[in-house]
Amino acid sequence: MTARLEQKICISEVAECYHFDFVIDSMEHFPYAPGQFVSAVAPDQNGKQQTRAYSIASAPRANHFDLCVNRVENGFFSNHLADLTDLPPGATIQIHGPHGHFVLHEPITDSILIATGTGVAPMRAYAQWLFPEGGPDRSQGKQIWLVYGTRHETDIYYQKEFEALDEKYPNFHYLPTLSRALDGWTGLRGYVQHHVSRIIQERAAKLGQTTPVPPVDPTIPPSELSFDIYAYICGLNFMVSSVREALSNFGWHRKQIVFERYD
Repeated sequence: MTARLEQKICISEVAECYHFDFVIDSMEHFPYAPGQFVSAVAPDQNGKQQTRAYSIASAPRANHFDLCVNRVENGFFSNHLADLTDLPPGATIQIHGPHGHFVLHEPITDSILIATGTGVAPMRAYAQWLFPEGGPDRSQGKQIWLVYGTRHETDIYYQKEFEALDEKYPNFHYLPTLSRALDGWTGLRGYVQHHVSRIIQERAAKLGQTTPVPPVDPTIPPSELSFDIYAYICGLNFMVSSVREALSNFGWHRKQIVFERYD
């Protein structure tokens, strides 16, 4: 499919992170599930076809989709997208998709969304779908935590959007945390897995549950398993592995832990 760039915004000059709004003019609706990705295709300077997968950073809306991409040193595709000379508004790229199974379980449960860096892209799609502007609240009153980790305050993407949701919806909790915060930062510090552990402990105490949770009955087929809370993790492998280990220590079943790694 051909996707036309409608808008490009630098959302962090320090991190060289860009937000893209694309339109597929040949379609009235581009159907996908929040959390899925598209693959972009283009020939490099040697004529070799290059393909890169990017999580869609928005809930479905007509024939539009958003991407969130960091410029990477010597990275062909990220530079191709980010450079205004290569891809000005009105220019097009080739994509295929949607792909992937990093989607919300339904019915919706309490959920912990955990991301670092541009791993926040599918979390933005989840949040927009759960709490649509001008539409019905799809969260069903379930508690939704977004734990977003990065190094510096300048690297917090879509901060105002998530803060607005946190202020508007009492069941949405936005928790940005910095690992290299400056003295003026008044928010959370440290790595995401520490704050995820705190959420689990506080929730268990509130519900009168014990931790670690009892093991799942092995006679129940995996396809029939359901839980009252899920974790959705997106980021680099080290972070994903660290969070998965922390959740396993609480007795969480692997089916409760949905993840996507991009390295």
